[in-house]
Amino acid sequence: MKKPRIAILGTGYVGLVAAAVFADRGFQVIASSQDEEKVKTINQGSAPFYEKDLDPLVEKTVRDGTLTAAHGRREAVLGSDILFISVGTPSLMSGEADLRLIKETATAIGKALKEKTDYTLIVTRSTVVPSTTRHLVLPLVEQHSGKKAGEDFGICMSPEFLRQGAAVRDTQSPDSVVIGELDKRSGDTLEAFSRQVYAGQDVPVLRMNLESAELVKYGRNSFLAMNISYINELARLAETISGVDIAQVVKGIGADWRINPAFLNAGCGYGGSCFPKDVKALISFARTRGVEPQLLEAVEEVNEQQAAHMVAIARKEMGGTLKGKRIALLGLSFKPGTDDMREAPAIKIANHLYAHEAEIVAYDPKAIPNARTRFIGDTIRIEYAETVEACLKDAECCMVLTEWEEFRALTAEVFNRHMKRSFVIDGRRIFDQGLRDSVDTYRGIGLGARKSPAGSTAT
Repeated sequence: MKKPRIAILGTGYVGLVAAAVFADRGFQVIASSQDEEKVKTINQGSAPFYEKDLDPLVEKTVRDGTLTAAHGRREAVLGSDILFISVGTPSLMSGEADLRLIKETATAIGKALKEKTDYTLIVTRSTVVPSTTRHLVLPLVEQHSGKKAGEDFGICMSPEFLRQGAAVRDTQSPDSVVIGELDKRSGDTLEAFSRQVYAGQDVPVLRMNLESAELVKYGRNSFLAMNISYINELARLAETISGVDIAQVVKGIGADWRINPAFLNAGCGYGGSCFPKDVKALISFARTRGVEPQLLEAVEEVNEQQAAHMVAIARKEMGGTLKGKRIALLGLSFKPGTDDMREAPAIKIANHLYAHEAEIVAYDPKAIPNARTRFIGDTIRIEYAETVEACLKDAECCMVLTEWEEFRALTAEVFNRHMKRSFVIDGRRIFDQGLRDSVDTYRGIGLGARKSPAGSTAT
């Protein structure tokens, strides 16, 4: 079967990863961006941001000639058989998804389609609330192309389910492909493409209508966010009970076949480009439909409180005040494997620390360049360190906020040698008992108080 030509409209974490993976599977792919610098960077064989395993894949596919980047939308639309809308839908102040890029892209697609005679399949891959594809994308394309959906072009909605830091792997081996279709021809075309991409892999293809596919995306992300807030709330309770360890509790909870423990990891809260904005957008959408989303509101509230909880642990241990205290933050990105800091717990925690007049020094193996231009703004002062050791030097408290492998490998000796006092708050529960017993003070999320041999209380 002949392979269709593919266009990816949008070269962020979702779009460029898909473009590189599809190109690596032998498809001719055009990655479309409105940013000329991004286009130049991609065509030179590099990704314009850090995502684990992405750079070598971009370099390889550009060298092989299967991936090219184009400025604007026209070339991509005219040179493709299937095109994916992968632009951002960030949150507005109201919590609603900002659909300006969706509107601009759909309009540009329509104008370019006016020049085409061949059938083209348009796939919404961006996260949008139910009815957006049918009542926004479709009419705009029809209006500006003069063509008819279902006859001259097809429409589908196929959400992505990627974990940043593992986006390449998740695109290469997804647990499913969800296809929301306008009509059978649209769905058949996208399913045929998916079968080619994942030939030899047992990847279920789930077909449904457009609105159901749109809601699947929000449903998955909100459910995962709910798991994180639930376990963080339970972890706060565990911290009040002598000898309780939330990690052991999770093992017991997860032993029930009805419960997947993969997202029951207590920590400093969820962040990133998806969970925070998707929970907000679903709350806003529910209200417009006359539904009061009480559970989702609680999920968001618990997550907001987790940053303050981390800082409260530090304040309690340090005599009730952080004024003038040097606090080291290990990790700025919201998770390992990416430099993305959108809604990262580090941002909220740093704001709380600054409000308490602490001195903040931070280190991250990938996110510091991003942090220098995006982190907090001019209202907060942060010192950036080039190494872990420099970050820890003379610090009175260290908060571990991202579970990079570099941090997992740290020993108690490193903390004891460089810190003024080796007080570690493990916001990701990455350290073992040996380290806990060998630093001056250890506090772990979800780890209850225990009695030390001398009779004093420790965790």
